[in-house]
Parts: sequence; C-alpha cells; structure tokens
Amino acid sequence: MLIGFSHKMFGEIFVNKQAVLDFIDNLNIWHEVTEHPAVFSMDEAMDVTLPYPEYDAKNLFVRDDKKKNYYIITVCGPKRVDLKAFQKAHGTRRLSFASPEDLWHLLQLKPGSVSPLGLLNNEACNVKLFLDEDFFAGMGIIGIHPNENTATVWLKAEDLLQMIKEHGSPAEIAAL
Repeated sequence: MLIGFSHKMFGEIFVNKQAVLDFIDNLNIWHEVTEHPAVFSMDEAMDVTLPYPEYDAKNLFVRDDKKKNYYIITVCGPKRVDLKAFQKAHGTRRLSFASPEDLWHLLQLKPGSVSPLGLLNNEACNVKLFLDEDFFAGMGIIGIHPNENTATVWLKAEDLLQMIKEHGSPAEIAAL
C-alpha cells in the first residue's frame, strides 16, 4: 500500500497538472518533474531535453472494434506497437485508436496528453493499462505526462502500477 494512500483521495478529478502533482505529493512517493513546451507526438518529444530519455513513455489509447473494451498501452518511447501482434498476444478483438471524444469521456484527457495517470479519472475502472515490462528494468522509472502535455513526471514504475491498481483500474505488466 502506498504511504498516505486513502480511497477518499480518488474522488477527485485530475484534469490538470497541478492536481496530479499535488496527489502524488500527498502519497509521499518519489518523483521528479520536467517542465517543457507542449508536445503532441514522440517526434516533438525528441526535441525536449529530458533527464531520463530512455524511460520516457509512449502511450496509446485504443479500443476494440465493438467499442466495448478500451486500453492504454504504455511502452518505452522508441518502441513501435504492432496492434495486430498485441491483439493476438493478449486475446483482444481487433484494435484501433480511440476517438478524442472517447478519450475525454473515459479519462477526461485531451489528445496529446494520454497518460496512465488519466486512469485516476476513470471512475468506472473500465480502461485497462498494459505497462511495458522494460520500465521495471534498470532504474525502474517511467516518465509520463501528468495529464497535461506540458510536463513529464518521473516515477518509480512500481509506484505507478500500485497507484493504478489501488485506484481499482485493471493493469498488467506486459512484454511489448
């Protein structure tokens, strides 16, 4: 259990960066924040100087062809995700990118700001996180947006996974 964790803390909506950072501070877990101009793609992120570039995350928000199951797939930045191979490996229906409307409806996030931390806004806990096992190697950290694309927050991957699971959202470490 995270130090200072309380289920009451998850009653908030974490739409802005400061609310997310305050929440992480209240949990008393290690983190660092790198402020930067807004980035909307991994290509743009390459122009930003980051302290741990090898642990920067790429996040995909996808859905199945029936719009019944939604997923965030989070991989180490330079990796490519083959959705057909992912579908086969994880037994999902055919996958495609979810719409900006779905992103807002389910996670209260805007395009370019997809983050596992958006799951804290998903009261129904009906979006599953697949987190790349590579984040747990080496330093064991991950760099993700704090629900806005104007900063990267660096956390221990274990702390992120525990936070998401304690929220009630399904999450799985995966070979991606």
